[in-house]
Amino acid sequence: MKENFYVYILSNQSNRVVYTGVTSNLVKRIWQHKNKVADGFTSKYNVNKLVYFENHDDAENAIKREKNIKDWKRAWKNELIEKENPDWRDLYDDITQ
Repeated sequence: MKENFYVYILSNQSNRVVYTGVTSNLVKRIWQHKNKVADGFTSKYNVNKLVYFENHDDAENAIKREKNIKDWKRAWKNELIEKENPDWRDLYDDITQ
């Protein structure tokens, strides 16, 4: 069975802070962010709203994409998010149904 990898962007409720990550289990990873399972940036800044994600076929490409997005200016990240999710709504419910 082929494994999928996801690059995702989280934001806080005011959309002032964004975080980019990569995972092979999107539902589980976002749940961990929402429940502050690990101390760190997302827990400290209440960054737990899934506003963007994309699917990749292999880990190497997903990690390259994550690093690429992390290097972007904030305006470019906003543009990427708003292209798919103009209202910055939390997509978590969409991926758990």
